[in-house]
Amino acid sequence: MLTINIISIFPDFFTGPLGLSIPKRAAEAGLVRYNCVDLRSFATDKHKTVDDAPFGGGPGMVMKPAPFFDAVESVGATAPIVLLSPRGKVFSHADAVRFAEGTELTLLCGHYKDVDQRVADHLATEEISLGDFVLSGGEPAALAVVDAVVRLLPGAMSDIESARTDSFFDRGLSAPSYTRPAEYRGFKVPDVLLSGNHAEIDRWRREEGERLTRERGG
Repeated sequence: MLTINIISIFPDFFTGPLGLSIPKRAAEAGLVRYNCVDLRSFATDKHKTVDDAPFGGGPGMVMKPAPFFDAVESVGATAPIVLLSPRGKVFSHADAVRFAEGTELTLLCGHYKDVDQRVADHLATEEISLGDFVLSGGEPAALAVVDAVVRLLPGAMSDIESARTDSFFDRGLSAPSYTRPAEYRGFKVPDVLLSGNHAEIDRWRREEGERLTRERGG
């Protein structure tokens, strides 16, 4: 079983999404356990403060290191301990596979202006980003990582072959998909997909995937 610890000031953010679809089925099947930890539980003042003004001045607030360290220690987390951060390397399918092959994953969700750098340097084992943009907090990014990882757990999907034909699964982008009707508002499905010739269909899908990967810089 994979245990996923999610440390956040908004643990309720995950209740709805993790109770739906593949994340829910995987948990019910005993493939994954979600442990959402409220970072404010590790604040030491009556107001449950987890942020403070940055040294050196400037706008915004910075999340304090102590609550993160204490929260991680409370669950006995081991690597990988991932800080969701715009400074991190971009999350990839290879990362999802790597995390899915483990037994534990801990995700640290920042908020406000930034997280004290000592969390990145001395607590997290890696930093991961979803891309060159900034979210209001690490929670949406953490949820994306969880979804990408959990669907790869053996038995999580009813049809693992569906996952194997996804984009980035041992290759670049996947070919476009079509379903009934064969013509809609004058827009037709490529003839090859209606031909019944599986060798030609496989060739078309391979070539289309390669074309899209080239065009999009993959």
